[in-house]
Amino acid sequence: MPNGALIIEGHIQGLSNVRALGERGIPVYVADCTRCIAQYSKYCTKAFRCPPFLSDEFIPFLVHLGQTENFSNWLILASNDHIVEQLSKHKQELSPYYSVVVPDYCVLTKIVDKQALASLAASVGTHVPASCDSTSIQDSREMRFPVLIKGRNGLSFYKTLHKKAIIANTPEELATTVKGIPPQVDFLIQEKIQNSHDEAISFSCFSVDGSIKSYWMGAKIREHPLRFGTATFAQSVLIPELLTEATPLISALSYTGICEIEFMFDERDGHYKLIEINPRTWLWVGLARRCGCDFALMMYNFANGIRQTFPSQYKVGVKWVNLMTDIPYSAKAIAKGHLSVKDYLASFQGETVHAVWNLHDLKPALVLPFLSFHILKHRR
Repeated sequence: MPNGALIIEGHIQGLSNVRALGERGIPVYVADCTRCIAQYSKYCTKAFRCPPFLSDEFIPFLVHLGQTENFSNWLILASNDHIVEQLSKHKQELSPYYSVVVPDYCVLTKIVDKQALASLAASVGTHVPASCDSTSIQDSREMRFPVLIKGRNGLSFYKTLHKKAIIANTPEELATTVKGIPPQVDFLIQEKIQNSHDEAISFSCFSVDGSIKSYWMGAKIREHPLRFGTATFAQSVLIPELLTEATPLISALSYTGICEIEFMFDERDGHYKLIEINPRTWLWVGLARRCGCDFALMMYNFANGIRQTFPSQYKVGVKWVNLMTDIPYSAKAIAKGHLSVKDYLASFQGETVHAVWNLHDLKPALVLPFLSFHILKHRR
């Protein structure tokens, strides 16, 4: 039997990665701390319930699994940042059983710390919004309003304030907001990029030692919530400037593996500016695969030393939709006058890939309505 892959967290992107590898005859196991749709895929060879990703039991669980299943160089594909952090910290413990293709921890800290990332990006010529951290709030006086207040590393900010970011339109609003943030929460103040559509563009790539081997780009067309949200409908695009913006940053990080880099176009100065880097596959990775960029397979081939030819181009204009979220949130947008029925229906014209629905692998779509409440309850 060939080496396989362990997909950790089996929601929508986990399911996409299970299908990407399983359709090629590669053994795929799934581990999640709760029930997930990927475990119902016909391409899932085995499924395991694991401890919470940030718990002290998580890494010992992976080691024990590797021992009992006789893994050797099995690829691990992570679906969220907590898992990536754990894998990066414990590469040496996991290496007898797994191929852990995630950034070293010293690199990961430069990505997770948004202020450190912004400083690095600016130093290599990647455009970034003006920003300052919580220890130098006086520097915000030089910024153009509105500004965003967001977590420097995201996690403690979100857990405390239950928001990814807060907008302050004036210095007075900023001062009031900052006073309400507990002192233990480290945050960042950043100019809000002026974009009439608030449209974020994802530049995703597979790189080895800072050299980009393959890349793909997509745009969120609809999301929930309306700002700083998760994609419900997306489309592949091609914006050459993003390759110019991303290349020096990936090189400076000497990045190996998959990452998604989010940019937004600033209408004030005509530059695409860095928002953040996600050091893993992302929710709508299945869209990149439909367009010709199979990142899960690239990772598997790299981990196993299999020679591969990387695509030099991909399909543009292909759509992706998660109907379970797109229908209710679009209905709300229509009710509030933010979206017309005509535009909603027109958005489905052309080639569309569904997040879960697949005629050749029906069971995940059939069980998703029954699992939805359970998933929402356990993933908060």
